[in-house]
Amino acid sequence: MPLILISGYPSSGKTYRSNQLVDFFNTKIKASTESPVSCLSVIHINHQTLGLSRDVYRDARSEKDARAAEYSAVKRALGRDTVVIADGLNYIKGFRYQLYCEAKAVQTTSCVVHIGTPLDKCKEINTRSLEDKSQEGGYPTDIFDNLVFRFEEPNGMTRWDSPLFTVPFDDATPPCNEIWNALVGIGGEVKKVKQNQATIMKPAAEADYLYELDRTTQKVINEIIGWQKERLGEPGGSITIGNQVIELPTTAVSFPQLQRVRRQFISLNRQHTLPKSRISDSFVEYLNSIFE
Repeated sequence: MPLILISGYPSSGKTYRSNQLVDFFNTKIKASTESPVSCLSVIHINHQTLGLSRDVYRDARSEKDARAAEYSAVKRALGRDTVVIADGLNYIKGFRYQLYCEAKAVQTTSCVVHIGTPLDKCKEINTRSLEDKSQEGGYPTDIFDNLVFRFEEPNGMTRWDSPLFTVPFDDATPPCNEIWNALVGIGGEVKKVKQNQATIMKPAAEADYLYELDRTTQKVINEIIGWQKERLGEPGGSITIGNQVIELPTTAVSFPQLQRVRRQFISLNRQHTLPKSRISDSFVEYLNSIFE
């Protein structure tokens, strides 16, 4: 059922905190006499379980393949009787949004646990891990710096990053009870999440749904490109499309970047059929979530 996404800088202790959560959830499940809870099992997904090395971050292609592997593993694991703890490539907000949508599609709760280890401490731990030849740990310095540069910290004000629990470095354990209560509940009745229109899978799409999905999203992309061409050198800006407003980032977004986001949106909604009238608005909302 619940999905827990672990986020934090490299070498911040994500796997250590994940293991603490695994132990806590297993203990709570074994101690429960309520059938919905006692039937739960915990699945921990990380680099080790997926057979990934830290070198996957060295180039975009291998990282993309690794992220797809985690996405597929989480999607397979989500179910009525599982608690999924995903400790991996969750530093990109767009990827957290995708996993949030998958949890929503199976009507389960989700949360983000951010490991709040200070950057200087992460560097110290990473250096120590690299120097310790008895274990396979640590990120090469160039990869570590790249991941820190690209890290997008969770924001509890956005629906896909909430509820958000932050674990300070000095805390002995994560706020396990609070996480349990937020995801599972107190009275033994496992929580369910109501699906929204974007994640309800319908038995059949309208005949020209995929054509409309492709056409409408491409039209939005063309609007953005045209607007940027007319205002070369201007930082950011707002574009009104239909009933929605796109807030562009201060740095111009390239056509390949926009097409990549468009393909992600189409992939998410190929089966989760949206009403045709909602395609444009939903795509604009998705773009704004990426641009934030």
